[in-house]
Amino acid sequence: MTAINSLAVFCGSRVGINPAYAEAGRVLGTGLARAGIRLVYGGGRIGIMGVVADAVLAAGGDVLGVIPEFLTKWEVAHDRVTELVVTDSMHTRKRRLYEESDAFLIMPGGLGTFDEAFEIITWKQLRLHDKPIFLCDVAGSVAPFVATIDHAIAQGFADPACRNLFEVIDSVPAVLDRLRLVPAGAGGSAERL
Repeated sequence: MTAINSLAVFCGSRVGINPAYAEAGRVLGTGLARAGIRLVYGGGRIGIMGVVADAVLAAGGDVLGVIPEFLTKWEVAHDRVTELVVTDSMHTRKRRLYEESDAFLIMPGGLGTFDEAFEIITWKQLRLHDKPIFLCDVAGSVAPFVATIDHAIAQGFADPACRNLFEVIDSVPAVLDRLRLVPAGAGGSAERL
């Protein structure tokens, strides 16, 4: 049994152009189910989000989807997840994802994924939580994200300690191995978010 019981996964509502992205989602979902780790995610049935959720469900795992009401049509809410929570706003969605998770994993995605990733990293910087944050480098997808942070550090807009707020992991199997070893971090009060 791992200390990480629920993992929030931030990833794309599209699968992207590289087949490695969807394959990584399948491997991740299957691995989470086998490890007994509940997937907590954005609630869609399309894109990498849907791939990960479908893989968890196919392997007998639990999935909590959290989606704002206005996105139920755009992202096509997943109707087969273990539990689907429909929220009144994007902020309520993010807060619920935070509350339900012991750790966070950023997979390939677009602007929404970047938004979620930067927000959860910022919350950690502000000491609102101390939960582990992992960036999975699928086919080089993490390099531009980390370069943006490094640029902010180099230009004096961020402290070099910001690089310690997250961990870059080079593959999904390495993520699954890491989840077995890392303890869940402390969560601050969701009221402060």
